[in-house]
Amino acid sequence: MTKPPPLTRRHALAAAAALATLPAPRALAQAYPARPVRLVVPFPPGNTSDILARMVAEEVQKRLGATIVVENRPGASGALGVQAVTGARPDGLTLLVTTQSPIVVNPPLLKNPPYDPVRDLSPVALFARTGFILIAAPDFPANTMADAARVLRAAPAGTYSAANPGLGTMSHLAMALIGLALGTQVVSVPYRGSAAALVDVTAGRVPLMIDGFNSAVPQVRGGKAKALAVVARRRSPLVPDVPSMAEAGVPELAEIEALSWTGLLAPAGTPPEVAGWWTAALRSVMGDAAVVAKLAQTFIEAVPPVSAEAFAQEIAADLAKWTRVVREARIEQQ
Repeated sequence: MTKPPPLTRRHALAAAAALATLPAPRALAQAYPARPVRLVVPFPPGNTSDILARMVAEEVQKRLGATIVVENRPGASGALGVQAVTGARPDGLTLLVTTQSPIVVNPPLLKNPPYDPVRDLSPVALFARTGFILIAAPDFPANTMADAARVLRAAPAGTYSAANPGLGTMSHLAMALIGLALGTQVVSVPYRGSAAALVDVTAGRVPLMIDGFNSAVPQVRGGKAKALAVVARRRSPLVPDVPSMAEAGVPELAEIEALSWTGLLAPAGTPPEVAGWWTAALRSVMGDAAVVAKLAQTFIEAVPPVSAEAFAQEIAADLAKWTRVVREARIEQQ
């Protein structure tokens, strides 16, 4: 085997000069953030990720003195905001605060997605969750998830329909996942948003719907709809009176889960020290009892920040799951 050429003094000096241009991890951690940090939200104001981004900005500024600016970049189901971050410099000064949809739901639904969430983004920290609940119209012939499973299985495929806030939403895919598990087809009835869909469900014009806690739970508590189950393996502390899918007594549904997370992501190549800085900051914010209580009022569960590595694993698992659902349920790509 040929030996490599010996390292000359010129090579050593060149290598040292190159290393000198890189920020030392400790120095970066101490200096960061030297300038204002921009948190890009890929949705309009009022969205869950927007609420959380503004709360985080306020709390981090108050606790650490850093200047944090929230910028809404809605459009193309979140793609415009995501691209604003993937195209930014990986210096930790432009970050993405988003729910799971643009990261793990939209890419499988697009023939030519404009970004690769694994290649183009670096997970920083997952720090909040909310959930989805399967509700039924008042006249639906079942009051529990077990009874609903029997009704759906006994009827010819396509007999029953489910409303959703739009094609390709998590509500749409979660209902498709349940249909696959039960071996039946539930017809998708898309609307432009939850409000119009809930009107038809509570009026009995559409029998079923999966929707987020913040919009569906008030309908249940007001007696306008029936709660069958939260779409998760465990009960949610946000709606502890509603059983989980695993509690339905239907083995095929025991592992069904569709959770909405909110996380912080950075352009690919962002130094890991940035993730460490934000994980520590978010741990302080999300561990504050007043913050936890305030978020719970809007059906958002504050969680201890999931590490960058664990967050990356969750993204990969979610991408695989929803890609499979799109394929097996034959949901047409756009």
